[in-house]
Amino acid sequence: MYDNRGFNPGASFVKRALWYMVNAVFFDSYLLTNHAVKSALLVLFGGSVGKGVVIKPKVKIKYPWNLTVGDNVWIGEGAWIDNLVKVAIGDDVCVSQGACVMTGSHDYKKPAFDLIVKPVIIGDGAWIGAKAIVCPGVTVGSHGVVTAGSVLTTDALPYTVYQGNPAAAKRMREISGAAL
Repeated sequence: MYDNRGFNPGASFVKRALWYMVNAVFFDSYLLTNHAVKSALLVLFGGSVGKGVVIKPKVKIKYPWNLTVGDNVWIGEGAWIDNLVKVAIGDDVCVSQGACVMTGSHDYKKPAFDLIVKPVIIGDGAWIGAKAIVCPGVTVGSHGVVTAGSVLTTDALPYTVYQGNPAAAKRMREISGAAL
């Protein structure tokens, strides 16, 4: 039997229940499009959110108190941040539509499928492509790219483009026309 009794979500039942309602109404819907209000709600629930953050409709965020978002971040429509533990997103990051950032998995070797949680770090200037998956415990280096539909299971080096399932380094990212 599945058992995650040892997991602590980091907030009371009441706070989690309130968040689930706020998330359903204001984030995982098309009702509210004001990005400043969404950012303020994340902060109200314990998240850390920088300036100029854009959060598109239909975004799912598990626990805002485990979320740090830098300045000028874009979180695309239908993205899912399944942050059972800490997810840190740097400045100038794009998490494209349908992307999934996961911090939890299960130990399939155990009869109770024990819960495994590991934090995720997404460095400054990184781009997580549409429908890409970033797995638990992974760090995406500064200005790294995870291409559309890829599954990143290991750390991504800075300024490197990763592609495939599992994602592998394909080439260096060269940024033209911008002062870094």
